[in-house]
Amino acid sequence: MSNYEVAMEAAWLVRDVEETDDAIGVAVSEAGKRLNETDKQYVEVEPGVTGCPACGEPFDAAFLAANTALVGLLLEIDVFNADSEEHAERIAKSEVGGALRDVPLEVIDVFETEADEDEEEAAR
Repeated sequence: MSNYEVAMEAAWLVRDVEETDDAIGVAVSEAGKRLNETDKQYVEVEPGVTGCPACGEPFDAAFLAANTALVGLLLEIDVFNADSEEHAERIAKSEVGGALRDVPLEVIDVFETEADEDEEEAAR
């Protein structure tokens, strides 16, 4: 059994905003609130970034039209004692998806993390 960090991208809709910075703030706040209400404080929520198609430079993943914004969020969660990367993905999507119902999620990165010394001692 291994530990993994799973990064997911979420698409968050924000209504009645006039600036992309405001939309990003509202999206991060609302996502954090919904995760906290379901005891998922351990999920990290950050504004997402995307690359410019012309130059490749990163910029905030937010699109604003008609006072409605689509904001990309980056969600990161540590998954412990998973059998494989695929198992860690399923666990992460289940944990986060249960709290953020009706929010599209896509796993963008999974990597194995080092076990703590305490965990290694307990495994022996």
